[in-house]
Amino acid sequence: MSNNAPNEVAVLDALRVIIDPDLGKDIVSLGFVKNLVIDGGNVSFTVELTTPACPVKAEFEAKAKEVVLKLPGVTDVNVTMGAMERKANPDAGPNNLSKVGAIIAVSSCKGGVGKSTVAAHIVRQLQRDGFKVGLMDADVYGPSVPTLFGCRNPQVYMKGDEIKPIEIDGIQVMSLGFVLGDGPAVVRGPIVSSYTQQILKQTAWGELDYLIIDFPPGTGDIQLTLVQQAEFDGAVIVTTPQALSLVDVARGILMFEKVDVPVLGLVENMSYFECDGCNKRHHIFGEGAHDLKKRFGIETLAQLPIMPGLSNLEAAEAGANVPEIRELVDKLHRAVGKARVTTGSRPEVTKGEGVINIKWPEGEADTLANREVRAACQCASCVHEFTGQQILDKESIPETIQAEAITPLGNYAIGIAWSDGHSSGIFTWDYLRELAQGVSA
Repeated sequence: MSNNAPNEVAVLDALRVIIDPDLGKDIVSLGFVKNLVIDGGNVSFTVELTTPACPVKAEFEAKAKEVVLKLPGVTDVNVTMGAMERKANPDAGPNNLSKVGAIIAVSSCKGGVGKSTVAAHIVRQLQRDGFKVGLMDADVYGPSVPTLFGCRNPQVYMKGDEIKPIEIDGIQVMSLGFVLGDGPAVVRGPIVSSYTQQILKQTAWGELDYLIIDFPPGTGDIQLTLVQQAEFDGAVIVTTPQALSLVDVARGILMFEKVDVPVLGLVENMSYFECDGCNKRHHIFGEGAHDLKKRFGIETLAQLPIMPGLSNLEAAEAGANVPEIRELVDKLHRAVGKARVTTGSRPEVTKGEGVINIKWPEGEADTLANREVRAACQCASCVHEFTGQQILDKESIPETIQAEAITPLGNYAIGIAWSDGHSSGIFTWDYLRELAQGVSA
């Protein structure tokens, strides 16, 4: 190597100006730069992004070439854009998911919120964006995918030990509804779990960028079977502004976090409609529940409108005229990337006698009285959904109440199970800071 040739330190320092907008750190500190080779004036390296669908992929590639070419002695730069591989589930055994880039659950804890419609729009938009995508309809008791896509008399068959999925406009689709037709799924729990496991692991999914799995509503055996059989990148929870739907959102968040599946965000379906006469947005279910970020600590990926034809996905362009769907998929890409990279440290929360102790990453510490924290619960059982008024009777809280279990929820909140049997409360870090300023013991 000549004296004028660049060295590794100089190349890496030059690349530190490239900041990941979602993670807030440079690509060198994040460990994205791999396989750096310097041969005279020729420099080559790989930028390993969080996902193949990273929305800043082209921008990163162009910037990396630009900054390295400016170094003295550099004559040529070769940048290979790569992506992190999805972790394999060591307990899942052999299956057909090895060539799937990311697996995402679309879930709700209450039926009738439009979960399957949201899942179908996600795959339609991903396909329009040029990604290889599959959709698995795991809602055994009410498979909606055949109806949504207008699949009439689909020909599902086995080839060897594999199930061949139905291809719809390039999307690989599999549903128990293809097998059942219009017949009811009158089967018991263990058989249901067996069906879902077979569809997931024996379908010949092939090489996919994304596999979207439409979960059945609830938090039972089928959901647990699915998360045990594959390594999910995360879950999207679909809800509506109605009080009955939001009561169950916390249960869904707690379920996924307990099985180590990060919640990527919420989709608020049927959020509003626009009147033809006044062009204003009307929130017919109320706006009291709109600040989901403050309440649950996770991002709202989209607020989808009520509009005619949204549940008809037979055409390849279905949903292309709805900007909120475009927003949903863009945010989903970013959420998957953030979930794959752990950055920063979260507060340390411990139980004490009658108190909860919080040690913040900055070194500060707070002590909160159990009874006051329990009284500050914002779940739908403790606070009126639309008025915001407290319906929990503080006098009913035992003086000796204890936090029996504290569950970290990603890097955004904790769930607390109390000795009085209450366990649906979610306390975000921001909310705990607010409590610390006013109710510290």
